[in-house]
Amino acid sequence: MKYYLLSVMQPQGEPPAPEVLEEIMHSLDLFHAELREAGAWVFAGGLHGPETATVVRAEAGDVLVTDGPYTESKEYLGGICLIKAPDLDAALDWGRKATLATTLPIEVRPFMGEA
Repeated sequence: MKYYLLSVMQPQGEPPAPEVLEEIMHSLDLFHAELREAGAWVFAGGLHGPETATVVRAEAGDVLVTDGPYTESKEYLGGICLIKAPDLDAALDWGRKATLATTLPIEVRPFMGEA
């Protein structure tokens, strides 16, 4: 059984109002509980904003370390959720639930390696 990766794409700009964010977090907690109950839970976590990123890159036999995100974008990876799913259709069902919980676009992609 392969793991699938759900990437939460977070829009740049102001975060949602506190009452909206509270509702989203509650929905996300319910989604995570459903994953656990179904035995599909592997891992989930949020990321700090892209302004906190540090990029380490090999260049001409040396390693360069720079502040900031790798790419400039209007959207960025806000968090990940690794799940166990028997196939892409099952992973897409979880992706549908994740997008309803977070109100954000979700990328569903196979995760390399076996469970």
